[in-house]
Amino acid sequence: MPIDYRQAELSDAPALLVLMRGLQYDDPWSVPFEEVGVKAVVDQLLANPMFGEVWFVCDEGRPIGYVVLCFDYSLEYRGRGAWIDELYIVDSRRGQGLGGSALRFAEARASDAGARVLHLEVNRGNAAIELYRRHGFVDHERYLMSKDLG
Repeated sequence: MPIDYRQAELSDAPALLVLMRGLQYDDPWSVPFEEVGVKAVVDQLLANPMFGEVWFVCDEGRPIGYVVLCFDYSLEYRGRGAWIDELYIVDSRRGQGLGGSALRFAEARASDAGARVLHLEVNRGNAAIELYRRHGFVDHERYLMSKDLG
């Protein structure tokens, strides 16, 4: 199966939004998915590589998923960090090792970008938790807490 990865460009925003709707159906965000606002921040991300990267998971050039890698900086983790902000594979292609492949790809991209740590967050009960553990991600004794500043 010839799987490859293609970095998304600004013109790819509509195709990315289609896949993002699939993710929202499977594992919704904790905030409402408002497509106009989401497209605006997708456009910002695609236009500013300092924020992160979006990669399509492709089968014979056709996107069947995507992974979003975003960057931060942390004293605790000794410098630049990366987050797998989103990882999605279409339902019909799950269970074929593509999620693990995308995780390895994201890890390599994060390392190439100078990140010293790779984080992700996942909703409790998500079936992908075991996949993430198999790929070396560990649970923390911390809670993710957020405050909307917008």
